[in-house]
Amino acid sequence: MREKKVVFITGASSGFGLSIANKLASEGHKVYGTSRAPAKVKERVNFDMLQLDVTSDESVRDCIQSLLSRTERIDAVINNAGVAVVGAIEETTLEQAKFQFETNLWGCVRVTKAVLPVFRRQRKGHIINIGSLAGLVGVPFEGFYTASKHALEGYSKSLRYELETFNIRVTVIEPGFFKTNIHHSFVSATERISDYDGIRPKVLSALLASAENAPPPEIVAELVSKVIRTQNPKFSYRAGKDARLFPILNFFFPNIYNAGAKRKFRLA
Repeated sequence: MREKKVVFITGASSGFGLSIANKLASEGHKVYGTSRAPAKVKERVNFDMLQLDVTSDESVRDCIQSLLSRTERIDAVINNAGVAVVGAIEETTLEQAKFQFETNLWGCVRVTKAVLPVFRRQRKGHIINIGSLAGLVGVPFEGFYTASKHALEGYSKSLRYELETFNIRVTVIEPGFFKTNIHHSFVSATERISDYDGIRPKVLSALLASAENAPPPEIVAELVSKVIRTQNPKFSYRAGKDARLFPILNFFFPNIYNAGAKRKFRLA
């Protein structure tokens, strides 16, 4: 019989988070999802929803306290909450860049720091961070999103070694393009520099087209379900053909990769 686990998932109101939470709940796991506005989604999900803003220390503290008042243990934490700021790096304000990191990196750090005392007491636990293909290669006009996902990779790699002695596992899921709501909720760079007018719409349309024509997020949910059940999970798992192929091409055949990336993002 498969072990039923207590799983905490951030950003569970849509996209990967919603698909993962629904999948795990349907398999009998006790799932606690989070949203900044849980009342708006709790009527259409089959798991418990808690209020959480990962950019707030106070909100993270209160949410974890609420979680621990409902359950005696936590088996896995899935850091999924994320946003995407799009636009040329030069067009992105420092405030927007910081906002990008506050959610995608520091949000993960806050939640992880809050649950680690529980995991250490238990002498077991599993941290699953939802990374991205953008954490492995460069993506034009998503420069700070890309930087935040690269930072998440480095953070996770170091954390893995520090926690191994406590029987706490760290895994990064690295999806390529999938059809999620993140591409419909882009935060546009504030500034507009006319020199980028010729390429900006081409790249943005390519990004949207890649998402619209991509596989559904349920594929990532199925992968996470398998990882949750794995006794000795690997550090990283790539989801989607592009996530498996592009980093290999980039590393071994950089000239071929660069030419292909320019075509994909309509820069050629």
